[in-house]
Amino acid sequence: MELLDQATARAWLATAVTEARAGLAEGGIPIGAALYGADGTLLGRGRNRRVQDGDPSLHAETAAFRAAGRRRSYRGTTMVTTLSPCWYCSGLIRQFGISRVVIGEAVTFTGGHDWLAEHGVEVVLLDDPGCVGLMRGFTKDHPDLWNEDIGE
Repeated sequence: MELLDQATARAWLATAVTEARAGLAEGGIPIGAALYGADGTLLGRGRNRRVQDGDPSLHAETAAFRAAGRRRSYRGTTMVTTLSPCWYCSGLIRQFGISRVVIGEAVTFTGGHDWLAEHGVEVVLLDDPGCVGLMRGFTKDHPDLWNEDIGE
């Protein structure tokens, strides 16, 4: 698998950010994700909809994964997410052999990305100021909802 250039990583992140902002506008948690194929094709996109749908399992990464549909293999695919993936989403990435994760930020929440890297998943951490600002604003304005989402 080729190394991902920064311009592509940031363009792909923009898809996830669009999803995160849509989730916030719907009254949900502003986390977005997208799954890209090895050839750069957008396979699926989604946002955290656990509040909107009353479904605690509907995280952004799972929504993007579900939107991509069934595939024989997920090798060579890239999961792009605005926030470091939680253990649940990290498990999905490992379970299905997704090869790379592009993360907008891991300041607000440090999920399982170190664990993913230790197990052979390429991790690209962008430290995007827009993603940090989006989550910091949300956690400040909605601490109870944020704590519910991360299990505190």
